[in-house]
Amino acid sequence: MLFPTHVVAGYVVGYGRRLPPVPAAAGAALPDLIDKPLAMGGVVGIYQSVGHSALVLAALLPVVLCGRAWLAAWLGWASHLVLDAVHMAVNARPGDAVVLLWPVVVRESSLGLGPVPFFRHYLRTPGILLDVSIWIAFGYVVRRQYAAAGTAS
Repeated sequence: MLFPTHVVAGYVVGYGRRLPPVPAAAGAALPDLIDKPLAMGGVVGIYQSVGHSALVLAALLPVVLCGRAWLAAWLGWASHLVLDAVHMAVNARPGDAVVLLWPVVVRESSLGLGPVPFFRHYLRTPGILLDVSIWIAFGYVVRRQYAAAGTAS
């Protein structure tokens, strides 16, 4: 799934749960903001490690007790992991969802495909429909927010 799609999906999750949508969007960005630099810097050999681990997310569950913004961020992060797993299943790669079990299960390196070749490949997969669906939901949310703001004036 594309990074911007995760961010808007987090926003939609926050809005839909009546939580602050900006922290939810930030939480949805975290897995990639953590893992991509680690992989590019050679710290780990895969693009989905610490930030994409459901075990790490579960360990962070107590942060939801710190307030609504923290709950929103945690749910945004969770939405990223769920959407990645759904995306893998939609693209007929459900076995790749083992990334959610990092560091207990570590899959082979995924660093062979650069960003531009990945994007070109991705546009030809069924997963792009999932991205488009999320952007449509985001458009609906923004339209509702705009309409609500117009009636509040």
